[in-house]
Amino acid sequence: MARITSNPAVASNGNIFSASTTQEMDLGAKMVTADGSVYRYAKVGAAALVAGKLYDGPAEVANHQNISCAVASAGATSITVTLGATAATANQYAGGYIVINDVDGQGYTYGIKSHPAADGSATLVLTLEDGETVQEDLTTNSQATLVPNQYNGIIIHAATETGVPVGVAVGDIAAGSYCWIKSRGTASVLQDAAAADVGKSVGASTTTDGSVTANDGTLREVGVMLATGVSTEYNPVFLTID
Repeated sequence: MARITSNPAVASNGNIFSASTTQEMDLGAKMVTADGSVYRYAKVGAAALVAGKLYDGPAEVANHQNISCAVASAGATSITVTLGATAATANQYAGGYIVINDVDGQGYTYGIKSHPAADGSATLVLTLEDGETVQEDLTTNSQATLVPNQYNGIIIHAATETGVPVGVAVGDIAAGSYCWIKSRGTASVLQDAAAADVGKSVGASTTTDGSVTANDGTLREVGVMLATGVSTEYNPVFLTID
């Protein structure tokens, strides 16, 4: 049973610039304004947000992918895994997911409610979201991948991508704060050297951090230009991330 939330709230545009040092709602919560624009509630990572730049979810952790599971019978409310050589901080994956990616139990995805810290190469007990239980027996042959909540610790989109684009900053926000980022609708967005023409698709840049670029057909679209782009400027883009 997945996490269940109420329908997206319709809020005044003034709320989109709010930020706080305390969490006020679920990370990833969606806000839809009267004009149809979409915003997501996120926690800023270790570096402050800059208005108009593109941000990704947390960087993948290779040593938390394709890791082994302990035996867990159907109906269990927790799953134990053995990490690779990278440690996990307490609740690093809270609000995220454990994906069973191979052998027994493969194909299932479970929400993670909480977990303690664990050293690299140590075991980690993941408590599943309320109401969720293991659906098929897991064995020591089962393999799993840990996926963080994509809005927990967002980072600048890097030219060499380490995460998934989740939105554009609507203001300058301090590191560690909770705020709204824009994922759909009109936004001022930084262009790289390959600025696109009006009406053309743009993707996450592979040359300039925090920017978008003319989509050559190999990039995931993050928006469409609303005016002819100018290199290194912040031009209007209709975001299509969410």
